[in-house]
Amino acid sequence: MKIKFIVFVFSVIWLGLILRVFFLAVESNTYYDKLSQNNTIKIEQIAPVRGEILDRNNKPIAINKLGFKIELRPHLMSAENIDSFNAELDLLLKLLPQLDKEKIIKNYKKVDSFYNHSFIEVVSFIEYEDIIPVYAILNLRDNINIVPAPKRFYPYNEIAAHIIGYVSRANQKDIDADSSLELIGYTGKIGLENYYNSYLQGEAGRREIKVNANNKEIEELSYQSAVEDKKLTLNIDIELQKYISELFTDKAGAVIVMDVNGSILSASSYPEYDLNIFVSGMSQEMYDELSSSLDHPFTNKLVNGLYPPGSTIKTGLGLLYITTDLDEKWSVNCESRLPIGGRVFRCWKDHGHGKTEIIKAIRESCDDYFYKGSLIVGNEKMSEGLIRYGLGQKTGVDLPNEFIGVVPSREWKRNKYNRSWNIGETINTSIGQGDFLVTPLQMAQYTALMATSKLPVPHFAKIIGDAAYNPEPKNVLNELELKKLPKIQRAMYEVCNLPNSTAKKYVNSKVTIAGKTGTAQVVTIKQDIKERELEHNMDYYSRSHAWFTTYGPYENPQYIVLAIVEHGGHGGSAAGNLVSRIYDKLLELGYIKEENSDKRVLNKKRKNNK
Repeated sequence: MKIKFIVFVFSVIWLGLILRVFFLAVESNTYYDKLSQNNTIKIEQIAPVRGEILDRNNKPIAINKLGFKIELRPHLMSAENIDSFNAELDLLLKLLPQLDKEKIIKNYKKVDSFYNHSFIEVVSFIEYEDIIPVYAILNLRDNINIVPAPKRFYPYNEIAAHIIGYVSRANQKDIDADSSLELIGYTGKIGLENYYNSYLQGEAGRREIKVNANNKEIEELSYQSAVEDKKLTLNIDIELQKYISELFTDKAGAVIVMDVNGSILSASSYPEYDLNIFVSGMSQEMYDELSSSLDHPFTNKLVNGLYPPGSTIKTGLGLLYITTDLDEKWSVNCESRLPIGGRVFRCWKDHGHGKTEIIKAIRESCDDYFYKGSLIVGNEKMSEGLIRYGLGQKTGVDLPNEFIGVVPSREWKRNKYNRSWNIGETINTSIGQGDFLVTPLQMAQYTALMATSKLPVPHFAKIIGDAAYNPEPKNVLNELELKKLPKIQRAMYEVCNLPNSTAKKYVNSKVTIAGKTGTAQVVTIKQDIKERELEHNMDYYSRSHAWFTTYGPYENPQYIVLAIVEHGGHGGSAAGNLVSRIYDKLLELGYIKEENSDKRVLNKKRKNNK
């Protein structure tokens, strides 16, 4: 019995061994075959070259500078390989003495680990001219990889900085949102570089290779090219942009030149800064100087600068007045003072404007007309109309993080502060003060509406790949507003061309233009001050912001030119000459054709509008 039991146990053991051998030899073949392939076949991703950004005349304004990055083999800092590491480091510093030894060591240690078998990037970029003389020497070293690495470069430095934006190293948050950035390494941070980042960066390629036990390439099995070099052509004219930047030297604010259909030829936020410092890195001292400036150079004032619109709002409000509860013949007797609600609301003109109707109110910027009109029309109709005209909402421009501003209303105040509205806020809104806030781009869009009756979508892109980008303007005016709009246009013409207007003596352009000035107060004027201090006598940062928003030519509106000069005082005096010179440049560059209209035609139009 014992012998039978021993034979049985012995048989079971041998049967188990035979089955295990069969499993390992036959059934596991597929598994180990795949495992073997993983050990010998390597997948390499190919980083795409970022697309260039061009101006409307195909001048490159964001390009890729040719260069190389340097990589070292992993595990060289182990005890048995440290001599090799030091030898390679010494060679690099001998051939390229501009390299930072401590930074190379730090970059290597940060990535080197037992689990990493890929070469480690220790120098992110070396100029093409620097690497070529020593390329052959370094390329023969088994422990060193020299890899092509384009670097973003902005040939115009600070020109158009806020709209172009810049690229810099992708952080972990960026990589979590887009895993391809782990390979690419850089991403658009602000401006058009950010807005069109997924398009510009392209798509990674793929290379499948066979390697031996030493990780050396034996054979290329497959290759899929990266989708790259996807160009973005803008409406911007970089030469016009440079010209305007020269005009705006030593000023803070913003300038916009926009086709009435929304194509932006030039747009700048001032002060500007050199984009290339963000690609290469800046010192802490430089960053502190820029970030602490009271002129806020890092703020893109085109879409993130919020300002009271001041009297520029009077054009749209005037249109609302004469198409709701007032008619165009309604007038006030401006005596420069309107006592109401326990305070006095003053007109800017000490002795008042006398009898004033809509055209005179806009031409001479009479506050009293708009004060009294607002009490009849009411805040609800005012705010609803202004929002319909494009304020208090995004313009739709192709820039990231656009602000919407504030059109004050009962509902807005209740939602934000849970407080009731008062009549003084209606009056303040009527002259673009109080809590009223707009961006310069909103005001440019708003001016285009006054010029053409259509609300355009401002846009920088002209051609994306092979497709033209030209969003359709919107129809937002009702039938009566369309009928009465020429009255407002006539008033805007008189602002720039008739005596006693707010801009005539400051406008000297060869192009006949129409527009509206505005003074946006920075500090509140106390009730007990009888005479207001002149702007040029005030402390600089207490002076009002100066607006001047225009369109031209008057008879055939083609372009909007808007300028806001921070702490510039009066809109006409601060920006009139600047805007005039921009129109003359548009004429010189051929964007506006020589005005061949007879002055008698213009005079006839003026008579018909009376």
